[in-house]
Amino acid sequence: MQSIQVELVDNSTALALTWPGCGTLRLGAEALRRASRAATEIRRQFDGVELSIAPGLYVAAVEPVGTYALRLSFSDGHDRGIYPWSYLRELAEQQAS
Repeated sequence: MQSIQVELVDNSTALALTWPGCGTLRLGAEALRRASRAATEIRRQFDGVELSIAPGLYVAAVEPVGTYALRLSFSDGHDRGIYPWSYLRELAEQQAS
């Protein structure tokens, strides 16, 4: 289910997503960056290479991908991750628990 509102908050270090009947859930930029499903990131994880995140990481841009996902760009230059709505909700619910 698609979020009805997407907003960068806390100086773009978090993404606030509002779903009908669920309220607003927040995801930090670092958590989103670590959760990227881009091919290079999956390969890095498979190879056991730890992702080094510089202090002050933020979401530089948010772009819709059709009606099914968001493409997020980060201050470290990573801009290949596509985050389907269902994946964003799963991540947000995991972080909220």
